[in-house]
Amino acid sequence: MSRRKAEDLIRAGRVTIDGRTAVLGDRADPATARIAIDDTPLPVRPDLIYLLLNKPRGVISTAADTHGRRTVVDLVEAKSRVYPVGRLDSDSEGLLILTNDGTLADLVTHPRYGVTKTYIARVEGVPGRADLEQLQSGVELEDGLAAAESTKLVARHGQEALIEVVMTEGRKHEVRRMLAGIGLPVLRLVRTAIGPLRDNQLSPGESRSITTAEVSALYAAAGAAWDDSPAIIEHED
Repeated sequence: MSRRKAEDLIRAGRVTIDGRTAVLGDRADPATARIAIDDTPLPVRPDLIYLLLNKPRGVISTAADTHGRRTVVDLVEAKSRVYPVGRLDSDSEGLLILTNDGTLADLVTHPRYGVTKTYIARVEGVPGRADLEQLQSGVELEDGLAAAESTKLVARHGQEALIEVVMTEGRKHEVRRMLAGIGLPVLRLVRTAIGPLRDNQLSPGESRSITTAEVSALYAAAGAAWDDSPAIIEHED
């Protein structure tokens, strides 16, 4: 943000520091002060990075790969190292968060926080109502019962269909295995949303910064507040 734009926001009374409306000339330490624009907090640490990537098919969802394959980190530019939040299978596509905020990564990936992930699956076959209900009641997999939060038939074309599947956990190949388990092999799988975060304008391979409002909304979706001092990820993948 430019200095001029920041001053315009302050003049308009849209900026607060620790709950007090800011005025021109105020000084604040961004590492300790709670600074907000329109009640949306700014990052509590300036070294936090949040990126949204539309992962293409064939790219690995890790920070590094011992076999030299292309990874999601290769597709983004960041001033510090970032890590993918959860994983998308190599054959799967769609939205993926990359960040160095370990707190957000835990909130988004751990099932206990209930942050949903929405997928559109193109499948071989056309599901009936009973199939969609079974996906929600649970499909028995080799590593236990797996159940969707919600399902919906989006469209059908001949002997293929598009199904929306909303999950709150992400075991390996889980959506693919669930659909295959009820006789609907997946031909293509795309993640279209992570909690409240959506973007249908990003082309495969493109990324963008996640806005402060979007980060705040992700924290809120997990029942947390963004000003709870996020922890920087320091481990190697």
